[in-house]
Amino acid sequence: MKDKIVVWLDSNLMQFSLCYYLQKEIDADFYAIIDITDNTRNFYENQNLVKFKKIWYYHDHTLPIKNPDLQYLALFEKNYKIQLWKLAISDRIFYHFNDFYNFSKNEILSILENECKFFETVLDEIKPNIAIMHEPYQHQDELFFELCKAKKIHVMAFFFTHMGYRGEIAQKPNYADNIDTVKKKESHRSFSELIKYYESLNLSKKLKKQNIEPSGNKSNIITGAIDFLFKTKNKNPETHYSYFGHSKINVLLNAISGANKTRSRWNYLDKHLVKNIDQTQKFVYYPLHIEQERSTLIATPFYTNDMEFVKNIAKSLPINYILYVKEHPSQITRHWRSKKFYQELNKIPNVTVIHPHTSSLDLIKNCSLVITLSGTAALEAAFYEKPAITCSNFDYTILPSIERLKSIEDLPQLIQHSLEKKMDSKSLDEYVSFKENNTFEFNNANFEIKSSEKFFHGGRFADVNITNDKMIEFLDENKKSLTLFAHAYAQKIHNYLKKNEDN
Repeated sequence: MKDKIVVWLDSNLMQFSLCYYLQKEIDADFYAIIDITDNTRNFYENQNLVKFKKIWYYHDHTLPIKNPDLQYLALFEKNYKIQLWKLAISDRIFYHFNDFYNFSKNEILSILENECKFFETVLDEIKPNIAIMHEPYQHQDELFFELCKAKKIHVMAFFFTHMGYRGEIAQKPNYADNIDTVKKKESHRSFSELIKYYESLNLSKKLKKQNIEPSGNKSNIITGAIDFLFKTKNKNPETHYSYFGHSKINVLLNAISGANKTRSRWNYLDKHLVKNIDQTQKFVYYPLHIEQERSTLIATPFYTNDMEFVKNIAKSLPINYILYVKEHPSQITRHWRSKKFYQELNKIPNVTVIHPHTSSLDLIKNCSLVITLSGTAALEAAFYEKPAITCSNFDYTILPSIERLKSIEDLPQLIQHSLEKKMDSKSLDEYVSFKENNTFEFNNANFEIKSSEKFFHGGRFADVNITNDKMIEFLDENKKSLTLFAHAYAQKIHNYLKKNEDN
């Protein structure tokens, strides 16, 4: 009997590209749930590159809006132990970050009900033993992810590691399978050796390339705007709840407003934020995250208010320390934050707001402690012999130098405890060795840039027509890396299924 694999597909073409090469590696039945726009749908309806047994279009099953069945939703929560309001309120579309539409309570509940019934129906119909996804970043793929886990389906999520251009596949995002099997080493690398290794990975350059380039390219912005304004019929506002309110005039006005905000806010930042840190001052470092990202929404759903969290850190510091808060340079892609936000931060007596172009590495090297919601700064701190506190449950929290904050009331004691820690390179070296042995070469940042440039005007426009010929060309251009990617998945699938047989 063939294995059954259900795949989540969306505008990130990594999963589709994977399927194309994975079907050459394993004999299985492939199914797909596809979350894309109307124009891109034409490609999936006509493509013959991946032989899907059956496909479903996600947005065909989320509307119409109706009176929600609260009894069903309550039973769904109880049966699967999934908190639906946590997902909904952590979503960038439903709450807080939507510039185009304000969803009512009943609209949200109705969409959730439609999603839950749809996902249950699909999974009950095909009974897959494998689900393949990218790291979930919106409520709908996180809901599907959690439902698969609740139904004991092997979920395989891909995410990039913090160890250079390497990928990882696991059943939990950013949490390696079998991390508890990290082997003890008799000899280990010193901190100076580990720092040299880490700096060779050039993570900051990698993230800048992925987050800011290519979307900042003016040519992409112009061509994306022309296609949107003059070459599309723009039916998505009627068929896709995520596009409610996205009329062409609203999108145009929002883009103009966004450009003005970016310019005005940058002028303020450049004038008022501190560019040179006082290295004689004892300080704790808190790097702000990019807003509207998984790291500040789904990954840390109870710490979504940066302002309140900074205030709580400030209240928790020993009297002889100050807090340095640095803006994320990639926040420019979100028009920066409001001037009022930075002004309020600067009013806190023991807080100094640092310019986004100041080196984060210099701050980590000179601080006494790093605090982050879910960023890589906690791991980076370990390489530079600095303790860290994080609010997320990533696999690097197994390091003795990193504490996970589980209750805000614990923060003062946790800070004091962390400041007293003595650092040891042994556990860090063991963690790094584990990651080296359990990940594979895959430059996902480069892949996303290539696919974005090839099809989506550098990520500036998602509702595009994709041709079969253009996709074949893209798959051939990236054959080497995608073949290795598919091979890593095939091995992982084999290991999961073998473990099941043994049990």
